[in-house]
Amino acid sequence: MPCGEAGAKCRRVRLLPGGFHLSLRRAACGRRTLAFGGRTMGFLRHLRVLYVQVLIGVALGVLVGALWPAFGASLKPLGDAFIKLIKLAIAPVIFCTVAGGIARMGDLKAFGRLGARTLIYFEVVSTLALVVGLIVGKVVHPGAGFNIDVATLDPKVGAEYLAKAEHSESVVAYLLNLIPDTFVGAFAGGQLLQVLVVAVLAGFACTRMGSFGDQVAGVLDDIAKLFFGIIGVVVRLAPIGAFGAMAFTIGKYGVDSLVQLGALIGTFYLTSVLFILIVLGAIARLAGFSILKFIAYIREELLIVLGTSSSESVLPQMMAKMQRLGAGKGTVGLVIPTGYSFNLDGTNIYMTLATLFLAQATNTPLSLTQELTLLGVAMLTSKGASGVTGAGFITLAATLAVIPDLPIAALALLVGIDRFMSECRALTNLVGNGVATVVMARWEGDLDRETLKRELDRGPLAVGDPLLAGAEAD
Repeated sequence: MPCGEAGAKCRRVRLLPGGFHLSLRRAACGRRTLAFGGRTMGFLRHLRVLYVQVLIGVALGVLVGALWPAFGASLKPLGDAFIKLIKLAIAPVIFCTVAGGIARMGDLKAFGRLGARTLIYFEVVSTLALVVGLIVGKVVHPGAGFNIDVATLDPKVGAEYLAKAEHSESVVAYLLNLIPDTFVGAFAGGQLLQVLVVAVLAGFACTRMGSFGDQVAGVLDDIAKLFFGIIGVVVRLAPIGAFGAMAFTIGKYGVDSLVQLGALIGTFYLTSVLFILIVLGAIARLAGFSILKFIAYIREELLIVLGTSSSESVLPQMMAKMQRLGAGKGTVGLVIPTGYSFNLDGTNIYMTLATLFLAQATNTPLSLTQELTLLGVAMLTSKGASGVTGAGFITLAATLAVIPDLPIAALALLVGIDRFMSECRALTNLVGNGVATVVMARWEGDLDRETLKRELDRGPLAVGDPLLAGAEAD
């Protein structure tokens, strides 16, 4: 048996100060080696784990932003650069995964059924999130006691976001925009839904080409492995990106904004946690897995999103991990990208909760009819929000526009804390899309349950691990 394999025996030789020790290691082959270790060395090993590095980066970002606000605000390019590096691989990964998955699926009726069921699931769960936000806002009253005089607020802030919302597309224009002007244009513009449309068309074409289509699918798998390898390299920069993004957030908006509107922030975070544990937890239990184990499995992605405040920064990694959990490639390729536009649980909770907060803070009573109108409009406007920081705020402005009694200038109350709210929105959206992927795979019979149980019990592989990077080959 080679040295260092099972069967080797260790004997402690000498204790050293600080908890270190020297030990004599004797392998089965008879070779003896001297080892140096201890509690501190064990601690240093933990520092090699990515999620620990990201956690440290976030903590250091908070510290730098609080102590040196101007310097912290200047570190924003670090977070932006990391997100851009990840985004450069998102479109190719989605295209290769979806096109290759459809090509190998073969059954186009099954793919159509998956798409219809996915949209139904998204609509039901998203509506639940809107209702939860509305109920919590009416029960907790996070805006009570503020007594804000709208005349004292800066009207330019609300008008700016309302203008952006008014420039949003109509339903017909939105649907037409799903079709890119050119094949390459979908990739150049980074429009995920356009890339998804092109990928679906390419996948359908492959199913009609017989053996040549199978060869194309194999090439797409190989290309996807290349881009997952690129992501495995880039994601090692996540601690730096999280540090810069968090330093910017604290440095620019300050801790004071957290204290002033702590009731709303605390209510939103608590509501999101309860939604994940109770609503998504119940859905996960019905699908045969634990929501807590699932959260632990994607902890690295959650920490990266916490630092960067953007769920798009981990889209490729989530696709790889969902395949690792036993979900089929075709299901993952359709559900994850689509969910980034149509399954935004955190954004939905925020929209109804924040609207009621603004109404309460400005002493603007809302009738039952207005609340139901708010719910209906939010069901539509939330579908246009993406995983990018700030998109939820623009969507909120579009929703407020249908309630004339509530002045749009009230949005100025939320500008200082929207970055902190955006983190919670992105985290909740990420968990919701991950759960949706496993549930839809289970519903379609495209889930290896033994793999799911084994992976969740074992815990996550490190990002960049060869097995994870090669998920596309499975």
